[in-house]
Amino acid sequence: MKKSDETKESSSDLPKAYEFSAVEKKWYEYWEKHKKFHATMDDGKPSFSIVIPPPNVTGVLHVGHALNNTLQDVLVRYKRMQGYNVLWLPGTDHAGIATQNVVERQLAAENISRHDIGRKKFIERVWQWKEESGGQIINQLKRLGCSCDWDRERFTMDEGLSRAVREVFARLYHEGLIYKGDYIINWCPRCHTALADLEVEHEPTDGKLYNIRYPFTTGDGYLVVATTRPETMLGDTAVAVHPSDERYNNLPEKAVVLPLVNRTIPIVFDAHVEREFGTGALKVTPAHDLNDFEISRRHDLPALKIMDESGTMNEAAGDYAGLDRFACRKKVVEDLEKLGLLEKIEEYQHGVGHCYRCQTVVEPTLSKQWFVSVKPLAEKAIAAVKEGQTKIHPKTWENTYFDWMYNIRDWCISRQIWWGHQIPAWTCEDCGELIVSNIDPEECTKCAGSKLVQETDVLDTWFSSALWPFSTLGWPDNTKELSVFYPTSVLITSFDILFFWVARMMMMGLHFMEEIPFKDVYLHALVRDAEGQKMSKSKGNVMDPLLVMDKYGTDALRFTMIAFAAQGRDVRLSEDRIEGYRHFINKIWNAARFALLHIRDSHPTPIEEIDPETLSLPHQWILSRTNHTIGEVHKALNDYRFNDAAHSLYQFVWHEFCDWYLEWLKDILFGDDELAKTTGQGILFALLEIILKLLHPITPFVTEEIWSVLPGNRSSIMTEPFPEQVDSWNNPEADASAELLMGVVTGFRNIRSETGIHPSARIDGVIICPVKHKAEVLKNNSKAVRERARVGELHILQEGKQPQGAASYIFNEIEIFVSLAGLVDVDQELAKLEKEMDKVSLQLKKVEGKLGNSKFLDNAPEEVVAGEKEKQETMSAKLAKINESMERLKHLND
Repeated sequence: MKKSDETKESSSDLPKAYEFSAVEKKWYEYWEKHKKFHATMDDGKPSFSIVIPPPNVTGVLHVGHALNNTLQDVLVRYKRMQGYNVLWLPGTDHAGIATQNVVERQLAAENISRHDIGRKKFIERVWQWKEESGGQIINQLKRLGCSCDWDRERFTMDEGLSRAVREVFARLYHEGLIYKGDYIINWCPRCHTALADLEVEHEPTDGKLYNIRYPFTTGDGYLVVATTRPETMLGDTAVAVHPSDERYNNLPEKAVVLPLVNRTIPIVFDAHVEREFGTGALKVTPAHDLNDFEISRRHDLPALKIMDESGTMNEAAGDYAGLDRFACRKKVVEDLEKLGLLEKIEEYQHGVGHCYRCQTVVEPTLSKQWFVSVKPLAEKAIAAVKEGQTKIHPKTWENTYFDWMYNIRDWCISRQIWWGHQIPAWTCEDCGELIVSNIDPEECTKCAGSKLVQETDVLDTWFSSALWPFSTLGWPDNTKELSVFYPTSVLITSFDILFFWVARMMMMGLHFMEEIPFKDVYLHALVRDAEGQKMSKSKGNVMDPLLVMDKYGTDALRFTMIAFAAQGRDVRLSEDRIEGYRHFINKIWNAARFALLHIRDSHPTPIEEIDPETLSLPHQWILSRTNHTIGEVHKALNDYRFNDAAHSLYQFVWHEFCDWYLEWLKDILFGDDELAKTTGQGILFALLEIILKLLHPITPFVTEEIWSVLPGNRSSIMTEPFPEQVDSWNNPEADASAELLMGVVTGFRNIRSETGIHPSARIDGVIICPVKHKAEVLKNNSKAVRERARVGELHILQEGKQPQGAASYIFNEIEIFVSLAGLVDVDQELAKLEKEMDKVSLQLKKVEGKLGNSKFLDNAPEEVVAGEKEKQETMSAKLAKINESMERLKHLND
């Protein structure tokens, strides 16, 4: 068989077992070599584009990545087969703090720090690390089967993206949307950098509420102030009370003495104060609390910083200078107690902010930082979702999006680290002029001086990520990629970065491109373990997708992920489930091996030549079911209901095609009617091709391997057209007739199973079907029923009574009977069932004991309680089934 260079090597047969390791390596190399992932920009073709959520360059593939990228790959392969110009643009994020920490640890192992080698040399070391180790996750994505256009791979610090970042910063600054100012920021004393609000993780913490006496200046009386951070009182510049709080209507004076420091501070009235908190009197520490900072602005209060960048008390803290903040807290409380100024200490649970990177307790502090004024940008981003220009799936997340956007605060974009986009702002040492430019200035724009010093801070990593949909396509240049692929079609990402990333891309895209960055946003949930618990190293329930792929194959992992990726529900993953879908991959393989035995010397019947009216019932039915499945898969993928697509394919391939159609087809293929055999071979061939194409987006490797060995001159299945529905294949009558036959066969099989008749034992049956046309269908297909149900003599009647000593099964209005004479020892079967019933009853009693225990219900994790309830339902259903079977058997003894 002649093969071009674009045609794959193939064999004329499939081995008995599917050896996925060699297959996956072979086909991925083939796809890359022949540029099968390369984006086309052909005129006249619709475009479909996705930008990958760039994983951190420090990252290693985890189950969250596996789910996210499998979902994207399914859509990309689907659209590619539909004939779109498809671009899946890959890349990685420079991950400022994370990457700097990695390299700093390397330096620490050499007993040096970044300060020892200086900024320039340190940045060189980071780039060196990136070149040597930064591509690990890209290779792992390839292992997953991701069909990204690797020739277009981007990095958030590459030359083109750096240029875009500078351009955006400069434009926003000159539009008045970027400014530098004093503000309370979230400061990590460990990472030595500012954190955006969403980079702070608030954890419920059992703490203390300290009630402190602030004496009036006359020495007669005091105000009691409650705080969770007594060390910050050293920086108090006022006490605030609510103007409507009647407790403070008749204060003897409007000032108090700050304990330990003996500084007089005013009492101010401010509506911000929560009257319900503590005593209703609030200590105001403008340099170390955002709300206090806002109060200080309204009342023109000074701000006093009492800590340095490491969380150590500074000179402004007086006698407490040099103490760590928590040691200072202890000392302050001791001293207040000695002076009789500590009224009481209460247990108090509150949310304490921690750094998302290192988990250090965050310290709010006053600092000069760079900010984006985002409210003007947010207005367009809100309107775009409200008007349906961008749709969020599931729709329930829209309310969260609006809530965040309506309450948005200015975005602190400066970080005090070295790795990242250094802010393009320079200060003239001669005249103090601040110059912001997208290119390095050679002289001061005000005095023409040449002594220019660049800002040392770098930009928040999310700043460059916010430009990802258009910067990666060549902006600020007007490229063909931008005209073809922007706006992108869909963004698939995790719900937890809806605001971190999605909202910011919306704002930047609308501002700079004057168009939305993506038409749809699909937010997937978390991947949890089988019990619904979050995966973590401490729990020992983390699943490594790389090890799973080594054990079960990539297609099995991918199909499992897709099968459980229901909108709005977390994915519960377990090895048992993956192993189950590994069996499905084997089922596909074995079905293909069977088919190849019969289509080796044939050709697939062209779809347009298949006329269902000329075919027998099994063919008519399977064509109708194929058509139905094609429609379901299209609808599911277009609606981002990935699990529905997987479910439809699983049901169709395993239960309809393999379990029923292939069994019916054997009667034809092994029969004597050559014309029927030829027709069957052609349809089987056509169906196998359709099934492989339908499955390919989810299971690319096994489908490519099988496709390659089918007869004919073949290129990659990736370039084949995705199946479309054929109106003439819809056949409700055939569907109903086949359902009737399958229901009857299932009835006979259930009788065998429930009465313990050996599978090979001959049985005789009676069917009483009162509906005439259904009885005719059964008579016309009685041979197929007998073959599938292994029934010898079969009588089909429209009326009659139950034969004596016969087991029965009801299917709709049809009664099915099997004579048990000489086949079943009723007493022995009853004894077996009674033993099983005792066993299940005991298990059910234990579960019900747990669920009846209020202590268990109050203390056990929610997912554990749900698991016990599920066991209760399963066992109750099993008992009901056993009782039903026993009643049937007892009836036979009557």
